[in-house]
Amino acid sequence: MDLPHTLDRTILIEAPRDLVFRYFTDNARWSAWWGAGSTIDARPGGRVFIRLPGAVEVTGEIVEVAPPTHIVFTYGFVSGKPIPPGTSRVSIRLETVERGTRVSLSHEFADAAVRDEFVQGWRYQLSLFANVVADEVHGDVERIVDTWFAALAETNEGDRQRALESVATPDVRMRDRFSCIDGLDELAHHVTAAQRFMPGMRLQKSGAVRHCQGTALADWTAVGPDGQPRGQGTNVFALGPDGRIESVTGFWSQTR
Repeated sequence: MDLPHTLDRTILIEAPRDLVFRYFTDNARWSAWWGAGSTIDARPGGRVFIRLPGAVEVTGEIVEVAPPTHIVFTYGFVSGKPIPPGTSRVSIRLETVERGTRVSLSHEFADAAVRDEFVQGWRYQLSLFANVVADEVHGDVERIVDTWFAALAETNEGDRQRALESVATPDVRMRDRFSCIDGLDELAHHVTAAQRFMPGMRLQKSGAVRHCQGTALADWTAVGPDGQPRGQGTNVFALGPDGRIESVTGFWSQTR
């Protein structure tokens, strides 16, 4: 098969390579980024099936698979347009890098004009892919954020330190209108001082955490010792590949 025209795209996903590769071998994960009803039989000669929006169906066959480094399969539309089954080839290679996994895609075509029609499609599809993997990596983000807020209100220094160590990296950064803190040790002293000069004040999370590819947003209300709100705002959490908090930036939207 002569396929001289290639579409190449590379993305970084902050997740272990073994986990990323499962999205090419496990039907539930495969359909999570392609669409309900999509399936893959990840062995040489196995069938690839993709159900896109609008009842558009794609089919192919596994040419080569070597977990967890690469997979190659043919790609074409059941309808025959714009390309029939078996007339293009997709290669995916995964490489472990410092922050996770580099995903390199190469889609080979017989015709350059047809190739160009797929550029935005792969840009979009790999974006979906990055999101579903990140959602699995950070599936407990709600617990992580709840633990962070609870730790800041904890008056027992030992319990507070253990809680923070369980959800934040040792060099965690904290920035807000009253904080310019680097590292858990500095944060511990900062929280102790805050509790001394503002006894009973705590940040109470409001609503669900919103997450996208390792960044989480959590709204909160500052509540005084009398239980009355004193202010409100939003924290932006940057999460590392291991799920722990690497930095927190807080924005006060109202102070009373």
